[in-house]
Amino acid sequence: MRSSNPVFSRRGFSRDNGYAGFNAQQPQAGGPAVGTNPYATGNPYVEGATNPYATNPYAPQDTALGAPQQVRGNVMTIDDVVSRTAITLGTVVVTAVLSWLLLPVDPANLGKSYGIAIGAALVALVLSLVQSFKRKPVPALILGYAAFEGVFLGVLSAAVSTYIADGVVIQAVLGTMAVFAGVLIAYKMRWIRVTRRFYGFVMAAAMGFMLLMVVNLLFAVFAGGDGLGFRSGGLGILFGVIGIVLGACFLALDFKQVEDGITYGAPREESWLAAFGLTMTLVWIYLEALRLLSILQGDD
Repeated sequence: MRSSNPVFSRRGFSRDNGYAGFNAQQPQAGGPAVGTNPYATGNPYVEGATNPYATNPYAPQDTALGAPQQVRGNVMTIDDVVSRTAITLGTVVVTAVLSWLLLPVDPANLGKSYGIAIGAALVALVLSLVQSFKRKPVPALILGYAAFEGVFLGVLSAAVSTYIADGVVIQAVLGTMAVFAGVLIAYKMRWIRVTRRFYGFVMAAAMGFMLLMVVNLLFAVFAGGDGLGFRSGGLGILFGVIGIVLGACFLALDFKQVEDGITYGAPREESWLAAFGLTMTLVWIYLEALRLLSILQGDD
C-alpha cells in the first residue's frame, strides 16, 4: 500500500504491481488462503491468493491446498515490529524532551525556536520522502526522520503549553495512546475490517482533507488571519475531529500491513517500514489532538 498521513507516500510491505500491500497477491481481510487462483489477478481479496514473498527463501512455504504452511526463520515477527517501533518512537520522545528543555520558548527567543522547529520539520519531511521512494527500508533514514520530527514536536509542544493551553500536551499524549489502544482492540476483535473499499475511502478522505488544509494555509499566508477558518473555532473543532478519525483509519491500515507481512513471511528488515508507518500515524494523531484540545481550552 502506498499511503501515509502527512505526505501520502509511505511504502507498504509488498513490491508487486497494484497498490503495495493491497495487490493481487494479498489475502482476504479475514485471513490468508494458500494455493493459487487463476482469478486472483487484479483482485486483492479473493481466496487462493498466492504468497507475495514466495521469492524469500525464509518465507512460509505453501503446501497442499488447506494444509498448514511451513514457517522458516529470518522473517518479520511481531516482536521485530514492536522493538523497531519502540526504538523509532523512543527517538521521537527523547529528542522532543531534549528540545523542550534546551530550546527556550520565551518571548526573546520565540522566533528562533520557531525557526528551528520549522527547519526540523522540513528535514523530517525530506527524509520521510526519501525513505518512501527507497525499495528497502533504511534504518538511518527512519531514525533520522524520528529525531528531527522529535525536535519539531518538542518546540511546538513547549510553545503551545506555555502560550496557549497549559497541560494540553499531557492530554494530547494520553489521547493519542487511547486512540491507538482503541483501534488496536477494534482491529483485533474484527470490528474494523480493512477491505479495498475501506482503503479507497480513507485515501480519498485524507487527500480531500489535506487539500483543504493546503488551501486554508495559502489563504492565511496571502490574505492574513486564519485563512478559511479551518484551524480555529467551530470549523477547527470539526476538522480536528476529522483529522483524528483519519489517523485512526490509518492505524487500521498499518495494522493490516503488519498482519499481512507476518502472515506471508516478509523479510525481517521490513519491520522497519512498519515502525516508520506507525510512527508517522501516531505523530499525525498527536498533532491533531494537540490542536483540537488547544482550541477547546482556548474557548473555555
